[in-house]
Amino acid sequence: MSLEREPLPTALRELGVGLLREHWRTIDRDRLISVYGEVTATLARTGTGAVVELGCYKGAMSAWLRALLDFCRSSREIHVFDSFAGLPKPDEIDGDHLKEGEVRASSEDVLDLHARWELQPPVIHPGWFDATLDELPDEIAFAYIDADFYESMACALRAVLPRLVPGGTIVMDDYADLDKNARAWAELPGVKKAWDDVTGGHLELDVILGFDDLAFGVYRAV
Repeated sequence: MSLEREPLPTALRELGVGLLREHWRTIDRDRLISVYGEVTATLARTGTGAVVELGCYKGAMSAWLRALLDFCRSSREIHVFDSFAGLPKPDEIDGDHLKEGEVRASSEDVLDLHARWELQPPVIHPGWFDATLDELPDEIAFAYIDADFYESMACALRAVLPRLVPGGTIVMDDYADLDKNARAWAELPGVKKAWDDVTGGHLELDVILGFDDLAFGVYRAV
């Protein structure tokens, strides 16, 4: 697990390597590098808008997002949303890779991680998406959505898309389109179906290729 050959600024490498060592089950090199590129490009395109993460688990990605904002000298807020009660019950479309109650963490996990790396903590919104997403900032520049299941993903997209500023970006974790990326990890098919159903195919989506089995869908608002 190394970032040595990737074009990351030196100031970010120590954090990236540390996150990979501690949170290798939920993040990897491809995710960190891809998000680095999308966040820096989004900041250059947008003058306003917060950064949000929907489905933050223990806070590894939100810590990476904070470090990227600090590197870019941006004071934009980060808001994270998570049930902190594990996953909801999956629908049939979601398959059987993850079960209800799995991937459970606490808001203290998020705060402790940021404190250990001396990073400003995010604004934390605990609870199920259907009860908390009305607390999203009115303007969103960058959204990282790691919702796993169809209903959660659809709920997240319906809340985020109307708030996305021109030039804003949505990154969807676990979005697997095997026609465009045959190597993508495809064990959570509800994610792609949620995007397809919510948008009706009317919004252009990019599939990001990684070194390994990265499954990332990226939408950039015009």
